[in-house]
Amino acid sequence: MLRVSDLSKSYGGTRALGPVSFEVERGSVVGFLGPNGAGKTTLLRILSCDLRPTAGEISLNGVDALRDPHAVRTQVGFLPETPPVYSEMTVGDYLTFVARIRGIPADRISRRVEEVEERIHIKDRHDSLVRHLSYGYRQRVGLAQAVIHEPELVILDEPTHDLDPVQIREIRSLVRELGDDHTVVVSSHILPEISQTCDRILVLDKGRVVADGSEQALSDRLLGAQQIVVTVRSGGTEGGGEDDSGAVLGCLLAVEGVQNARKEAEAVEGRSFLVEADRDVRADVCRALVEAQFGVLRLDRVQRQLETVFMEILRRGALEDQAQGEPDGADPTVEQAGRGEETADAHR
Repeated sequence: MLRVSDLSKSYGGTRALGPVSFEVERGSVVGFLGPNGAGKTTLLRILSCDLRPTAGEISLNGVDALRDPHAVRTQVGFLPETPPVYSEMTVGDYLTFVARIRGIPADRISRRVEEVEERIHIKDRHDSLVRHLSYGYRQRVGLAQAVIHEPELVILDEPTHDLDPVQIREIRSLVRELGDDHTVVVSSHILPEISQTCDRILVLDKGRVVADGSEQALSDRLLGAQQIVVTVRSGGTEGGGEDDSGAVLGCLLAVEGVQNARKEAEAVEGRSFLVEADRDVRADVCRALVEAQFGVLRLDRVQRQLETVFMEILRRGALEDQAQGEPDGADPTVEQAGRGEETADAHR
């Protein structure tokens, strides 16, 4: 659906982005994760046709975004970090205005505004002035304007920026719901934001895509061994002693692919063991324990925290830069310094 090839953006002699290449399939929710200054906002503005790249190609559903940006804009909904709302308009009037400039037929506008207000949960604010809304509700109105024309691609830049914990949970839920009907691209430097809303992660660092995959896939590839936790019923094997943890550990370590196993915790109902392996051995572990007559109560794959994966990616990137003799990190103000030029470029 979305194809990006060798995309880059420079300001003078300073490169802020690229080259980056990737594809996004229809119906997916993809997160761009990276530290401040990594190029996330620059990339999203280019994808939304709000900023022209220095080099590279972009196509959306086969339409070349550089040759025909207007056609691509009709298929894109964009929520920048600051919601693009007019404070002196009511919510209903503002969404009606957006629907008109988005080309929705006049006889469908009223119904479409109602549908979007219901979906984004702002129907009770239809007659409220935007300036009277909390920041969280203004963010919702920003989401509504991004989807009112039913775009193929929805782009969200830091959608939970400056929200309180309750509002963050609500916006995350809305983003996941949008994934049912749209392809969604989310940018954030907040790890839980990406972890809890996206099924694929592209990590940006110093303007480059340095990792691509699901959180679990990145964890397996970068951190090595897979981990599972297995809980065995207390009391041992049938007719066995009260505590035969050594026998359980021996059984676990005998499974092909298991690299390490250790007892983690003990409770009234059972004992838990952490197993590390070079592949997914859940089925083999369960079979071995059952055949040895241990009562398996629970078996779960450990979900590595994205923070660990993210820090490992950045660490490896820094080591590679040092090995190649490159400066340790780009100037974090490059992207911010270029925003004035971005705005001028976007209006040319």
